Amino acid sequence: MKKFILISSLFFLPLLVFSQEKQAEVKFDVTTIDYGEVEFESDGKRIFKFKNIGTAPLVFTRISSSCGCTIPKKPEKPIEPGGEGEIEVEYDTKREGLFMKAISVVSNSKNPSTILRIKGEVLPEEEEEEEEEEEEKGKD
Repeated sequence: MKKFILISSLFFLPLLVFSQEKQAEVKFDVTTIDYGEVEFESDGKRIFKFKNIGTAPLVFTRISSSCGCTIPKKPEKPIEPGGEGEIEVEYDTKREGLFMKAISVVSNSKNPSTILRIKGEVLPEEEEEEEEEEEEKGKD
């Protein structure tokens, strides 16, 4: 019986040690940003805010987008436990129409992979020449 208890404790002891290991955990304020309707060539930058609610520094190893029209910028320094940070995303607003893009975030967090999303609609470019012609016709 003593051997059984000894063997059992040797088996379960490592599980207890690993369960108490420090680990980062990221919590985003939002995982989807809706741009709504935006003007052609307007500011396409948006920010995803997050907090490290874990017990170890949070390190982002890779942040990538689903296409070249969306450029994410990852934090360069580790985020300490309780610390906050931002991931800046810039969408190219020189592309008319509806859009929905995914940003893949990989880190040392408890959940190592997260998908962030942006969506919205870039309104058509207004033609300056047509506006000028209409103004001239109105003067006649």
